[in-house]
Amino acid sequence: MALAVSGGPDSLALLLLAHAAMPGRIAAATVDHGLRAESAAEAAMVGQVCAALGVPHATLKVTLASGNLQAEARTARYAALAEWMASNRLAALATAHHADDQAETLLLRLNRGSGVAGLAGVRARGQVPGTGLALLRPLLGWRRSELAGVVSAAGIEAVQDPSNSDDRFDRARLRKHLAGAEWIDVPMVAASAAHLADAETALEWAAEREWAECVERAPLGLTYRPRAPRAVALRVLARIVTELDGEAPRGSAVARVFDALMARQPASIGNLVARAMPGGWSFSRAPARRA
Repeated sequence: MALAVSGGPDSLALLLLAHAAMPGRIAAATVDHGLRAESAAEAAMVGQVCAALGVPHATLKVTLASGNLQAEARTARYAALAEWMASNRLAALATAHHADDQAETLLLRLNRGSGVAGLAGVRARGQVPGTGLALLRPLLGWRRSELAGVVSAAGIEAVQDPSNSDDRFDRARLRKHLAGAEWIDVPMVAASAAHLADAETALEWAAEREWAECVERAPLGLTYRPRAPRAVALRVLARIVTELDGEAPRGSAVARVFDALMARQPASIGNLVARAMPGGWSFSRAPARRA
């Protein structure tokens, strides 16, 4: 099994627990994004811990493109890990996501008005993005403090990422507030995120069925005869736009089109035109403009 180990207390606890549970059956990798001067030394520290445990370790250096730095880092990290896993014939990757991560993400997204898809917590099992490799999150039932205790008991000093306490970041500010709010039951908030993940799965299932039964090919595009509630219909509309226009639309734009069609008004989204017809809603590419 492959482990993603950054050197922080959460991932080091994952390393220690996995080594205790599956000695001789794990390998670890640290992705060095090159964003901080200390990153190379931190990767070397993880290598030393792994050497002491007898766990194979690799440092994977990545270069980030310009743009959304966090998104680019995540994409590059998983791509590097997947390549390393393939070269070492490792079929599953474990990460150190835990209950506090789940709760923080849910509360942050609630504050931004996210829908069910955004509020759904990560699951204990998934896939490494862009691959068929298994992605495991075995620590979702653990608290951050419990994981830190595992590392401390082993006599290891974990890396402390300064961004985790930097008030410029929403998650860091929320984390400080949660630490002082004893009335908030973090495991229960994390459980709510898991329930929302179940709801997301149900909505996806309903949207697949709605697509199969209510969307038809038309000479110029697609026709949709909606039967499902709004939450499901929005997903079908988003899929229609993606299929005909080639790009996934923003949720707010899809909602605007839905509201217009419900009012029997035409609407445009991307390069498409949507119209409410007697036989359903039609979607086709907009006519090319004349020069």
